[in-house]
Amino acid sequence: MTIQLRNRIFGKLNKQTMDKSKRPLLKSKRSFRRRLPPIQSGDQIDYRNMSLISRFISEQGKILSRRVNRLTLKQQRLITIAIKQARILSLLPFLNNEKQFERIESTTRTAGLRTRNK
Repeated sequence: MTIQLRNRIFGKLNKQTMDKSKRPLLKSKRSFRRRLPPIQSGDQIDYRNMSLISRFISEQGKILSRRVNRLTLKQQRLITIAIKQARILSLLPFLNNEKQFERIESTTRTAGLRTRNK
């Protein structure tokens, strides 16, 4: 086995052994836009801070996951506790069913019109 072949197999590459056309392709570094953290250092995670808590609840009233929120484990635990306390003190609803009630009302109105007259 020649030295050049052995170096190529075992990854020992010199500028002399390989020209530019035979160099391995290097992965280009992707540039990511660094997102701002959802909770700033001055924000206090508390059940009374409704502007902060409402950012971590879905439209249906569910607590969003840590992956979606981009929170640390400790922050997610504190947010969850604050949301549950706010729900118990009726500062937040347990469920947000406004759309469901609208559907029920619209179907009852049309059901009354569809009755047959004998």
